[in-house]
Amino acid sequence: MAAERMTIPGQERLTEELRQAAARDALGHAVILSGSGDLLAAARFVAAAMECEGPDRPCGQCGPCRKVLRGIHPDVAVVEDPEHRNVAVEVLRRAAADAYILPNEGRRKVYIFPDCSLLEAKAQNVLLKVLEEGPPHAAFLFCAPEGAAVLPTIRSRAAEWRMEGEEAAAGSRALRLCELLCEGKRAALVPFCVQLENSKLSREDLQAMLAGARDLTAAGLAACYGSGGTPLARRMASSLGRRALAGTAEVLERFIRQCNYNVGVGHLTGALAVELMDQVRNKSI
Repeated sequence: MAAERMTIPGQERLTEELRQAAARDALGHAVILSGSGDLLAAARFVAAAMECEGPDRPCGQCGPCRKVLRGIHPDVAVVEDPEHRNVAVEVLRRAAADAYILPNEGRRKVYIFPDCSLLEAKAQNVLLKVLEEGPPHAAFLFCAPEGAAVLPTIRSRAAEWRMEGEEAAAGSRALRLCELLCEGKRAALVPFCVQLENSKLSREDLQAMLAGARDLTAAGLAACYGSGGTPLARRMASSLGRRALAGTAEVLERFIRQCNYNVGVGHLTGALAVELMDQVRNKSI
């Protein structure tokens, strides 16, 4: 059985973009994670990617990945100050000084700042020198719902990755589902549905994704009758045809209704993959 692939919950697009950057060793030494969602989970994903020893970073299975996820990796520190409302300047000075010490066992030393709203401008300025001239093994991950919480002088030295809100994430998932239906490959559709389950998607989020996919399917069906439409709608019309699109719309509508009941997301996504592939096999003009 294949090992479960590590993801950022509800952030399929960001997960893949960060994974691709890790494969190119292009995550950099300073990263801002902004937007809505579990920013700390995203930061741990990036930290794991930086420390991972597997071929598909982060693999979530190697020793370094497991240590990062459990919060016990000696080279990954969450910079907090429980004794003060805001993080004290001295706490950041200690982190900056520690960055020059070689890693204990990992590839890099990673410092996670879980809430940049607690970093005053004076405190952030303490980090400028290490960001500009620090050792190549040091990396700094800043979590900020709004990137503007980070000083412009730091932002200019960092790569910003924005998490999608639930509405945008649902639209992204719906779009990807329809693209996979056009491809008609079970080998791609099944892992997508498994990923939905692994990302701890709620029934409400699954319902929003299915509603988006239903609307895209309806646009594809309209394109079959010469109603123009978006490039994706025309592609669906060409790849699937009227019969498969009508059947797919019915399947999606049924699963949307099932999300109203107390049914596990894993059960729904598993059955969804099977029924959608049945519709793809029935495609005709």
